[in-house]
Amino acid sequence: MENTLELINVSKNRQGFSLDTINITLKKGFIMGFIGPNGAGKSTTIKLIMNLIKKDSGMIKVFGLDNEKHSMKIKERIGFVYDDNHFYEELTIKEMKNIIRPFYSQWEESTFNKYVKDFSLPMDKKINELSKGMKMKFSLAIALSHQAELLIMDEPTSGLDPLVRTELLDVLQTLIQDENKAIFFSTHITSDLDKIADYITLINNGQIILSKTKDELLEEYTMVKGKDSTQIIHNKNLISLKSNDFGFEALCKNKEEVRKQFGTSYFYEKPTLEDIMVFYTRRSGGHVSSN
Repeated sequence: MENTLELINVSKNRQGFSLDTINITLKKGFIMGFIGPNGAGKSTTIKLIMNLIKKDSGMIKVFGLDNEKHSMKIKERIGFVYDDNHFYEELTIKEMKNIIRPFYSQWEESTFNKYVKDFSLPMDKKINELSKGMKMKFSLAIALSHQAELLIMDEPTSGLDPLVRTELLDVLQTLIQDENKAIFFSTHITSDLDKIADYITLINNGQIILSKTKDELLEEYTMVKGKDSTQIIHNKNLISLKSNDFGFEALCKNKEEVRKQFGTSYFYEKPTLEDIMVFYTRRSGGHVSSN
């Protein structure tokens, strides 16, 4: 299946922060969750993909095209949803839409009107009078109204109430049923990705830590809990460990091997994506203490 997005050995030094040899591949028909703590490099990566800043080295291809040489052609085929509001605050939704529409040759007014109805968007209301949830719905309606083949979302659910978040995720699940589309969903709210993601890529301190299918991740790792961490603290499968006065909990890879090694000495639980992100990003010499 054709790759929609490829980052090959991409590096960027920017204001004291470095992205180091980033490699990401997203195929048509899939949703990739791009996770990591704030400041990990998620937004910088997206700016590179969108050619808003220039890479120092490597190659970025979108739809098989060099993203610098074919920037305008590529952006015609991308829907971009920001966390921040990038609209003119004093304009109404209708006025703002009329400014944006001419930039897209494939704009479909009927599709936009469908989302206006689905999202109950108040067309004559000014942007600065909208709730954060309504601004996000408007942004999504714009992104989905010009036959975008790649939807790039930068922290789209941050600060939204649970009802709006669920509504947004439902739209994305419907959208990805079109196997010619792909979604690159950057977030630190991993519970959203538990519901919709096919692939998970974790970035921390400008480096890709892992990139696998969500199912592979959740099957490969295990949470280990107990009172005495002596046996496990130097184990090769330990990612990191958090201890307190009552015992410890740890994230380990190679679930089956770990269970065979320690048997009933410990308790085992299936990790969440948040567990995997937190324990990897807090990793420090294989041991993390919460004391």
